[in-house]
Amino acid sequence: MGVRKAKAAETEVALKEAARRQFARRGYLNTKITDITADAGRATGSFYDHFASKDELLKALLADLHDAAHDQFAAEGGHGHHDLADRDQLRTHLGVAWGLMRDHRPVMVALFESALADGPASGALWERLTEDTEVLRAHLEEMRAEGRALPGPPALVAAAMGGVLSILAYALTPEATPYSDDEVVDTITALLLNGLAGA
Repeated sequence: MGVRKAKAAETEVALKEAARRQFARRGYLNTKITDITADAGRATGSFYDHFASKDELLKALLADLHDAAHDQFAAEGGHGHHDLADRDQLRTHLGVAWGLMRDHRPVMVALFESALADGPASGALWERLTEDTEVLRAHLEEMRAEGRALPGPPALVAAAMGGVLSILAYALTPEATPYSDDEVVDTITALLLNGLAGA
């Protein structure tokens, strides 16, 4: 990699890291591009060498989150048969999702705020939920194909599961929560398991 490409890659990483810090501190809607570039120690013009807008930067951060999710689910045995009515498998999936949301909380905050700002008629929040819960939906579709009873259509059940996780990730800030990650995941597992097991 040439010096120019290395510097460009370094700047892109610095802008992404600064955006995460600013989104965590100010929220997505209150963060300006100049806040990001100042935090990154870069000129404002350098932002536009990498991203057309703050929304494009958020899409890049989301792509990084999806890459991390793919890697994490693969590391946890993301291939093969999945029975989300099995407590251990459900807890593993929820634990991976919760860990990703916790580790990428500034991106989760930004996605949530961005979708809300678009308004309910835009369908942005539903689109985000359905895209971000594709893995769960696929597992639920497998269960339904096996003749297993689900509490509703796989896409809706997956989105509901994602909705529970994402609103908790938004609301339970690391500084303010009295709950451990295990308490959160165990509680959500028990809550969802009853519905998925047909109880």
